Amino acid sequence: MSRLMILLAVTVAVLFAASLAIGPAAAPVGRSLSALFVDDNGPLSMVMREIRLPRALLGLMIGISLGMAGAGMQGYLRNPLADPGLIGVSGSAALGAVIAIHTGLSAAFVLGLPLMALAGALGGVFLVMLLAGPQGGSQTLILAGIAISSLSAALSSLVLNLSPNPFAANEIVFWMMGSLADRSMTHVWLALPLMAAGWALLASLPRGLDALTLGEDAAEALGINLTRLRLKLVIGTAACVGAATAVAGAIGFVGLVVPHILRPYVASRPGPLIWASALGGAAMVLAADIVVRLILPTQDLKLGVLTAIVGAPLFLHLIYKTRRAGV
Repeated sequence: MSRLMILLAVTVAVLFAASLAIGPAAAPVGRSLSALFVDDNGPLSMVMREIRLPRALLGLMIGISLGMAGAGMQGYLRNPLADPGLIGVSGSAALGAVIAIHTGLSAAFVLGLPLMALAGALGGVFLVMLLAGPQGGSQTLILAGIAISSLSAALSSLVLNLSPNPFAANEIVFWMMGSLADRSMTHVWLALPLMAAGWALLASLPRGLDALTLGEDAAEALGINLTRLRLKLVIGTAACVGAATAVAGAIGFVGLVVPHILRPYVASRPGPLIWASALGGAAMVLAADIVVRLILPTQDLKLGVLTAIVGAPLFLHLIYKTRRAGV
């Protein structure tokens, strides 16, 4: 486990440095990193501090958030196919952003879009908890999440359908693809407090998730409060995924694929998997964002599109391997 964490940490550090050094503004790596710390009032310093640093930080933060949320959801539901968007947070956050774009709020107020997305995420998780009830089990939680996701998707489609402005419709579609481009430190400071709160809640789950592998009755016998465990999981996932969706749009498959890949290396224990998935998710998002800049740089390939293109076949391969192993 310690070797895995060291390897993942080194990988994340290398990818973070590469994210800072790679971009359209061709400059030596040493000079680029120097411009990050020494402000010479030149264009390179502005590029490093205002463009590349926020992008790299958001990639790191979003990867950690999606990785931890995915591992937490899979551990609680005891289902390796569970996704952090299962409780409807991604869809409701997207609905909030769609409304902001449609109404012109995003154009009138620079933080209008992310704040509306956060409001949508909070509203979505409130409805999920209301539908699931304080004593509802994992199946009730899943059904409530599916209902909110479906409703959010339907309302988002309705807004697109009724949008009289084709430019607004295009902006909605492009935003929903997910991207870290054109983000600033304002987005970092907006998302960081919520993500940090989500990380703290999800970091308190390992003992309960490990006990839950023995079954709900055994976990309660070991002193685990399942209602409190579920509440921490849902609120932590909502904070992480809602903030990530608010500042970057929908970035799929990270929280689904990363825990699935790393699970064999932590002996299938959901507790340690949360920590490993945090670093693994950060590595995946940073690597994908670097690839986006290197291939088709003039076409503005969206990060969410790339993660889906790579993640879906990889996940299908993992399912095939699991099925063969089961046979």
